[in-house]
Amino acid sequence: MATAPADSRPRPDVESLREPQRLIPCSTEIPRAVAPQPWPRAERPLTARITGAGRTMDLDEFLDLTCTTSLVVIVDGTLVHERYFHGVTPEDRLLGNSATKSALALLVGDIPDLDIDTTARSYVPELDDPACGYREVTIRHLLAMTTGVDWAEDHRDPDSPAARLVAPVREGKGGLREQLTSIPPGRTPGTSFTYCTADSLVLDWVRERATGLDFATHLSRLWDALGAEHPAIVGHDPHGVAMAGGSLAATARDWARLGWLQMDGSWGGRALVPQEWTDTSSRPGEPFLHPGRLPVSLTAHAGFGHHWWPLDPAGRRVTADGMRGQFVYADRDRGVVVVKTSAWPHGDAWADMQYRDLCYLALPAIAEAALHG
Repeated sequence: MATAPADSRPRPDVESLREPQRLIPCSTEIPRAVAPQPWPRAERPLTARITGAGRTMDLDEFLDLTCTTSLVVIVDGTLVHERYFHGVTPEDRLLGNSATKSALALLVGDIPDLDIDTTARSYVPELDDPACGYREVTIRHLLAMTTGVDWAEDHRDPDSPAARLVAPVREGKGGLREQLTSIPPGRTPGTSFTYCTADSLVLDWVRERATGLDFATHLSRLWDALGAEHPAIVGHDPHGVAMAGGSLAATARDWARLGWLQMDGSWGGRALVPQEWTDTSSRPGEPFLHPGRLPVSLTAHAGFGHHWWPLDPAGRRVTADGMRGQFVYADRDRGVVVVKTSAWPHGDAWADMQYRDLCYLALPAIAEAALHG
C-alpha cells in the first residue's frame, strides 16, 4: 500500500532570495550608514496563536508552514524578538521582491512640493504618445496602480509582459524603460485597480526626473539617514536603471527601518518624510482599493494605498508585500513593526495565495503578542 511522504511541506528555496547579486549580472551596493544605529535590544520569547487555513496553530508551526527565513519584531523602537531559519543569518541581504515598491513610495514622499495630480508625462515626455497607455496617467494613478494600462502581472509565464519586463535585470540584456512606452492603454485611468510592476517603473522614472537622482543614489541618502547597519543591494539593467519594483535586498533588521519610517515619516526625532505622506500613502484612496475589495487572487485581507497594503480602511495597519512571502508590517497606532521574510515556492498559484492570506492574518497576531509578551 502506498504511503504519503513523511514531510509533504514545500522546501524553501532560500538561495534565490539571499544575496541576490550572486545571481544577476548588474547590481549596486547601497552603503551602510556612516554612523550606523543598531536597534536597542530587549529580547524576549514570543508566543502567538495564528488562526487561519482552517485551523489554529502556534507561532512555530506558522513560521515552518510558510517557509520563514527571518522574523524580526520591533516594539516602540526596541528589537524584542529576532529569529533566523534555513541557514539565513542577521548579515544576509534578503531580496524583498515587491516590498521594494514600498521603499520607492518613501522616496517619492521625499520629493518637495510634488503634485501627485500632475501627469507623469510632464516629467517624462517620452510617455507623450497617443499609443502609450501612460499618456494621460497622473502620479496618483501610478502610486495607486489605477493607471488602467493593458497589463497582466504573471511572473509564472516566462513569455508574459511581466516576465519580459524584468528580463533586462535577470539576464543583463536590454533596458527596462524602453518597454514602458509600448504598453497600450486599457481602461480609463482612476476607475479600476490592476497590480502592475510597470506602474512602479514609470513612477521611478518620474521620481528620477523630479530629483535628478537615480534610485540607488536616492535610496543611499535615506539609508544613511536611517542609520542602516548593513549595506543593501539593488539590481538594475545594463544601463543602470534600477528594477525599482522588486530588486532591493537588505538585512531583516534594516528592512524594519522602512516599516518604522512609515509610522510617521520620522527617525530619531528627525522628519525624513512628511507625516502627511505616510498617512496618505497608507490609506486606500478609492472604495475599490479598500481591504477585501481587491481581486481575490491577490488577497482578501488587504487593500492598496500608495504602494503600501493597508489592512484597515484608515491605513493604521499597513505592510510592504513581496512575492514569496516578504513582509514589512507596521502597526502605526501601537508602534510595532514585524518583518517576516520567506522562501515559499511560487509555482502553485493556489498555495501561494493561501500562504499570503495566512500571513495577513498572522502579522497582526504576532504584533499583538509582542505587545503583551
